[in-house]
Amino acid sequence: MLIVSCADDARAVGRTGRIVDEVPPGPLTGGRWTVCGVGLLVGPVLCHSHELRPA
Repeated sequence: MLIVSCADDARAVGRTGRIVDEVPPGPLTGGRWTVCGVGLLVGPVLCHSHELRPA
């Protein structure tokens, strides 16, 4: 997934990663997807669906 914006961590914008959630996001994550593999110095980030694009 391409991260076009990220309220959780601005360093993730413009990078690609993969969604690691097995089920759609719920109230625990505030409706955000967990995206991993974004970068060496950027840990997993939480992103809303409108902040992600297929890569």
